[in-house]
Amino acid sequence: MIILDYRDRRPLYEQIVERFQELMVTGALVQDSQMPSVRSMAMDLSINPNTIQRAYAELERQGYIYTVKGKGSFVADSSQIRSRQGEALLAEQRELAERGRYLGVEKDQLFAVIDAAYEKGAAAAGETADRIAARTETREEGIGT
Repeated sequence: MIILDYRDRRPLYEQIVERFQELMVTGALVQDSQMPSVRSMAMDLSINPNTIQRAYAELERQGYIYTVKGKGSFVADSSQIRSRQGEALLAEQRELAERGRYLGVEKDQLFAVIDAAYEKGAAAAGETADRIAARTETREEGIGT
């Protein structure tokens, strides 16, 4: 589930935080599902349990997980997190678009870059817009029943 890059300059706990964030935001880890225990994660990754504990503490601080005393850590509602990240991304995009306009970059060039990034991301993840839409429809059907 989690793969660490020992050549990465970032601390291991930051890599763990990032990997779990990705899993939660993409829906691979669903809301209210239990996180692996600190001890089992440490054994699986062959690292110190304190590193996992630090990553979990950071995830909890950022609102990605919550802890139930005596039960463990659980995935929090990621819809608000996705919404905040989406807003931050759009703000960054606005700044980049303004900077591009200032530098004389044409709108069509900016759109082409965005389109290419989306196509590359969909291909890399093995996802298509149809599969994402189908998964969303399935979730919504499950909620209504």
